[in-house]
Amino acid sequence: MKPMSEAHLAILRRHMVEVIGIHAELMSEELGKAALDERVLAAMRRVPRHLFVPPPLVPLAYQDTPLPIGFDKTISQPFIVALMADLLAPERHERVLEIGTGVGYQAAVLAELAGQVWSVEIVEELASQAEARLRQLGHPALGVRTGDGSRGWGEHAPYDKVLVTAAAERPPAALLEQLKPGGRLVLPLGPAGAPQRLTIIDKDASGNTCARELIPVRFTPLETVL
Repeated sequence: MKPMSEAHLAILRRHMVEVIGIHAELMSEELGKAALDERVLAAMRRVPRHLFVPPPLVPLAYQDTPLPIGFDKTISQPFIVALMADLLAPERHERVLEIGTGVGYQAAVLAELAGQVWSVEIVEELASQAEARLRQLGHPALGVRTGDGSRGWGEHAPYDKVLVTAAAERPPAALLEQLKPGGRLVLPLGPAGAPQRLTIIDKDASGNTCARELIPVRFTPLETVL
């Protein structure tokens, strides 16, 4: 069988976004709306997910499922990537911190939506691969470093929005501190090995926070350095 062409992959990518739209509609009661932001869907149509998965998995890149990337980690299900970006609601002028770069796919989607994205990954090999891949794709307003994501990236703080792509039992204090008043943090909350809840934490102008739980999810735990 011949390998798929870019035209074939583009068709599959459009189909992936259609499936994301169906999921959002079916979950409208849980999400509080019937559709995701069109800006997010457009970003999902632009970012080539097949470039972020291991070569043997390219034929599966546009299925709505997580895929292994090594180091006991996965690239998230496309619907979850789109949903988390939608809940975060980054604007073009905003600075975003992502915790858990992985292969860089979620960061690439965020870079389509925000003004500047900083991303932290604890696995050095993944961080290096993601940085090189994102540079090749032409994302100058996107920085990646290796480190303990629970400590954030203080050098570039404060941030308008923070997204965590790994589960924590409680919101890391450093991330809340690095979030601007009026900002938003989106992360899965709950213990390792059990379903977590995708959670939105808003920080008001006085620095007080308010959390809202949404759907059950399952993420690998947020790794920290003792």
